Amino acid sequence: MSQPPQSEVQELHIWLERTVNWSRSDSRDALRDTCRFLNPLRDFLQQLLVQINSTSSTAEITTRLPVLGQLLGQLCQNHLVIANDTCRKLVFNCLWGLYSDNPSNPLETETNLWIRKVLSQLVMEEEDVEQRTLVTRMNVSPLHYHHKVHKKMVAQLLEVIEKRCSSYDGAQRCSCESSLAVSEACVPLVSFPETAPLIGALLKRPLTCANAGLSEDFLKAVSAAYLSHSVSLDEQALISLWRQWLPSLEDAALSLLESALTHSEPTPQKLEQQVLQSVLPQACARHCSIFLVVNDILRSILMKREENGRVRRFIQTFTCCFLRELTVLQPQMSVSLKAFFPQAPPNLLLPLLTLPSEVPQEAWRLHLNWLSGSLRSLTEQEEEADGDSGSRGHRTIFEVWFLLVQCAGWVQVATQLLVTCEAEHSGGLLWLLTFYHHPTNRGHCRTEQLCFRCASLTKQFPSQ
Repeated sequence: MSQPPQSEVQELHIWLERTVNWSRSDSRDALRDTCRFLNPLRDFLQQLLVQINSTSSTAEITTRLPVLGQLLGQLCQNHLVIANDTCRKLVFNCLWGLYSDNPSNPLETETNLWIRKVLSQLVMEEEDVEQRTLVTRMNVSPLHYHHKVHKKMVAQLLEVIEKRCSSYDGAQRCSCESSLAVSEACVPLVSFPETAPLIGALLKRPLTCANAGLSEDFLKAVSAAYLSHSVSLDEQALISLWRQWLPSLEDAALSLLESALTHSEPTPQKLEQQVLQSVLPQACARHCSIFLVVNDILRSILMKREENGRVRRFIQTFTCCFLRELTVLQPQMSVSLKAFFPQAPPNLLLPLLTLPSEVPQEAWRLHLNWLSGSLRSLTEQEEEADGDSGSRGHRTIFEVWFLLVQCAGWVQVATQLLVTCEAEHSGGLLWLLTFYHHPTNRGHCRTEQLCFRCASLTKQFPSQ
């Protein structure tokens, strides 16, 4: 490794000594001296940035210039330097240059942590007396100052990540790699309202290449902040978060379930409004992969609490909202219903998913009798073929029942028709209602292993 010229090291030490002296005094002379040296400082920072970008790693540049981090740290604490647009931009770019996308040694890991801490401190109101005095001399309140710095920093980062994807040939880094570095740096800042535009831009950035991924720490922090209402995300950003970070989708679904099942029972209208406000039905309709995850959670909760009326009503409401959203998108959709319900018997899928309002009333009884006969035939065949031991038949029966629970509109119609139905014509309707309330043998509850998180959630809800 080549050593830097001695003059270069000496100049770095001179600037470090100068910035340390600035920080030790709040006198007018110190402020005047800072302002006088802003232009030379800008030129020096530009030279530093060239050196940082020309080195292959953070370890190399910090070995060549050991006090580089101290200088940048001092500059970040100087309000006059950070208030200057050009100097602030150069300081931030130097920090991004030192940030390691994939730290390979303890030095780079520690540097990443330090940079995140520095950025966090830049946007937080400090209690330091000297700092407050210095800001006051600039004729702005400390809170206003930090908000202003935060907004400017967010604007600077937005410029970084809005660059289009450019593949790299080994000598030049792909611009998509900046997304990972920026997302890492944003982790301490996700709960600040001013950061919301940057969070949205990062989440909605197209994944055009393998380098465009975001930090897991960032995705985890955003998910936690969203669930705690510390940050607001628009629909596109929220769905993008769920697609990139599966735990955030699971947390959102379980949070909606918990909210709907633990509070006083809402009216059907309020429950539907609560479900739609979660954005989950819209996301499920647009992305089959999201629906499959949410549907598995609903399946697990139903396995554990099959007699809980509130669980069934929630599943019915959610499915109804999902199907309505799917109908709106249907002309644009290329995914078949079978892809959304891969475990449901194909011959029963469309008849059950068809809404009663889509069938003439005079055909309701015929439709229900066909459904009842088909369900009964399927359950009898599965139980006979499976005997006393197997779980496959019970699994199939459960999937049929699960689909019936999801499409309970036909169960409600069967209840209405049964009131006016003659006794000799009531057999099929009675069987359908009996199967809905008491699925055959309940064997599916003994044979399925539930997800631990769903099991822990359902313990909170007694059967009703």
